[in-house]
Amino acid sequence: MSRIAYVNGRYLPQREACVNVEDRGYQFGDGIYEVVNLHAGRFIDADLHLARLQRSLGEIRLPMPMPMASLRLVLEEVVRRNRVTEGLVYMQVGRGVARRDHAFPKRAPRVSLVVTSRHGPPYPTSIEGWNIAAITHPDLRWARRDIKSVNLLPNVLARQAAKEAGAGEAILFDPATRVITEGAATSFWMVDAEGVLRIPPLTHTILPGCTRAALLEEMALHGMRAEERPATLDELAGAREAFITSAGSFVKPVLSIDGRPVADGQPGPVTRRLFEIFARHATGAPRNAP
Repeated sequence: MSRIAYVNGRYLPQREACVNVEDRGYQFGDGIYEVVNLHAGRFIDADLHLARLQRSLGEIRLPMPMPMASLRLVLEEVVRRNRVTEGLVYMQVGRGVARRDHAFPKRAPRVSLVVTSRHGPPYPTSIEGWNIAAITHPDLRWARRDIKSVNLLPNVLARQAAKEAGAGEAILFDPATRVITEGAATSFWMVDAEGVLRIPPLTHTILPGCTRAALLEEMALHGMRAEERPATLDELAGAREAFITSAGSFVKPVLSIDGRPVADGQPGPVTRRLFEIFARHATGAPRNAP
């Protein structure tokens, strides 16, 4: 069965779906995207992802392509037509088609919307085997990383560097200060040498991760907290635990960094506990409903 995509008001076989060569998302990266994961036919943290989409669009002065309720219906229909119960749905909103010029078009074109969905592996039932190695890599992205822009070339190059090193993620750092920002496509957490769980504070230098936000809420309900404080590469070297979070990684242990094991090279107790907490959230929290 051919995958089905939604493109600017039409549901099409994905092999036939296309955008205009003068679409500004294609030519300038003038657009925003979001990815929502599905488990057992339910969206995970859809409210958080759609709120972030709306915020990112506002930051680049783009209107929503349709009312939020209508967008939810489109997401559900794309998922239904592709028969996806475990996987993800991807949405991209761009400024539309206009003669190539860097400034915004004088007459605003129709905002473009593309939605696709694909099958993925089922939600992990155990933390065993659910882990990665990582490398460190200079953060070469633009200054407004809090906006989920489709401008992802630095992320692509960082992930490729990780792949070539036999790793699954690149942990990015500011070359001038050696302060860690985040993963190439994930939020980064660590338990430092004193046993404190830490995450970078939310600023323009990192994306406000939806899985991060959901996990922090769940932690509060369980009497746990993380300290929002920058960490450096030097501190990372003494970390007791490290893990990443994202819509596709959920809570994933990082067992080695730059070829060196993190502590004993096994998932630590904090990571294990948070994996369990998020697993329960992903299968039952009310906001996970489509």
